[in-house]
Parts: sequence; structure tokens; C-alpha cells
Amino acid sequence: MEIIAGYLASGLIGISLGLIGGGGSIITIPVLVYLFHIEPTLATAYSLFIVGSTSLVGGIRSAISKTVDFRSAILFAVPSTAGVYVTRHFFLPHIPETIFEMNGFALHKDVALMLFFSLIMFVASIQMIRNKPGGEQSDSRHVIAMLVLQGLGVGVITGIVGAGGGFLIIPALVLLTGLPMKKAIGTSLIIIAINSLIGFLGDMSLLKEIDFGLMFLVSLLAVSGVFLGNYLSRFIAAKNLKSGFGWFALAMAMFIVIKEIVI
Repeated sequence: MEIIAGYLASGLIGISLGLIGGGGSIITIPVLVYLFHIEPTLATAYSLFIVGSTSLVGGIRSAISKTVDFRSAILFAVPSTAGVYVTRHFFLPHIPETIFEMNGFALHKDVALMLFFSLIMFVASIQMIRNKPGGEQSDSRHVIAMLVLQGLGVGVITGIVGAGGGFLIIPALVLLTGLPMKKAIGTSLIIIAINSLIGFLGDMSLLKEIDFGLMFLVSLLAVSGVFLGNYLSRFIAAKNLKSGFGWFALAMAMFIVIKEIVI
């Protein structure tokens, strides 16, 4: 029953990416860990491919419809890609399996990854729920510097938790560059695709542990969902997309914390 639920939920990955330009990883990681029972570290590699390939399809559709700001995408993607590579190669492999232990309590790597993932989701969700309007698009050095720094930060987070980073990219694009929500969505998909697929290529050491049949099937279902998400986005106001995205991320963050600590 859990496997069937996992396949059904796979379509939601694409719907989320097509509809709000992010959130694919918010669904993917819990689906892989809690429904397909893949351990979290390996699930990050699956997630990078699934979200990356799905975002690529959505990004191409957005580029065709001219809802991609390639300047912002490049400024964000270059440092972000560097962050993904360094994190996956030089940081993540050296995290010990037991991070902290005292008086019979032990914090294991897998639990820590999921809790860190939920923390990032919580912070991003609050930003989006507050729904502050973006400013005017600017060519100032400050905005460029902030985009580069945010890109690097998103790359590090993508490398650690296998998240494409849409839940952080979209607030940065909206708040720093003043992009309209729907253009920020298209731009986010391009950045997520670059980050995730390059991150996956850096996981060659995990290839022997990956079930490629499962990974490709989930990716196919997710790609199918992109088309439905794009269609639905035509009927939803940009402001509602932004706040709805925030509430969804907040709900998933709370679910992960409860699952890892309480249950």
C-alpha cells in the first residue's frame, strides 16, 4: 500500500514544480524516505535526479513561454553549482553516522539530515507566508552580490539535503530582483535543474546502491505532473501561489519533525 501511495505522490512532485516553481524536494524526500523506505543519505541522490530532470522539463516549457529571466538564473546558478559540488564531495561524506551522543541519547546522521531539511523549510515558509512584495528590479552591485551569496547558500543546502532549493530560490528572486511570481517560478526551475543534475553527477560513488528502475519511474510520473501543474497555474493568482506555497512548506516541515522526533 505504501508503494502505491509513493507512486501516486510522485505525480505531486511535478505538479508542485509546475505550479509554484519549487517544493518538489519537499515532497520527494519524504516520499522516498517514508513510503519507499530509502535511507535519507541515499534519498538525497535520488531526489537530485528526480527533481533535476523534472525541473528541466518545466524550465524548458517556461523558456518557450518567455517566463525565464536568464540573467538572474546565471547569477544564481554559477555560485550555487559550486556550492553543490563542494558540499557533496568534501563535506557530506565526512559527516559521522553518529553526530552527538550523551546519556543514552544519540543524534544520528539520517535524523539530523531530515531535521535540518525541516528547519530550512520552516524558515523559507515564513518568508513566503509574510508575502512581502518584491522591489523594483535593479542592476546595483548590492543586488548582484546578494544573488551570488544566496546562490552559494542554496548550493550548500542542495548538496546536504538533496533539495533543489526552490523554496529558497523563489523568495530570493522575488524579494531581491523584483521578478513577478510567475517569472520567478520559471527562472527557479532552470536553476533547480542545473543545481540538482550537477549534484547528482557528483554522486558516482552511490550509483551501485541506486535502483534505477524506481528512480526513472518516479521521474516519469513527476514529469507528467509538471504539465498539469503548468496548466493549473493559469487559473491561480500569483499572490495566492506565493502564500499557498509557504503554508504547504510549513505543513511539511512540521510533519517531518513529528515523524523524526515524536513517532
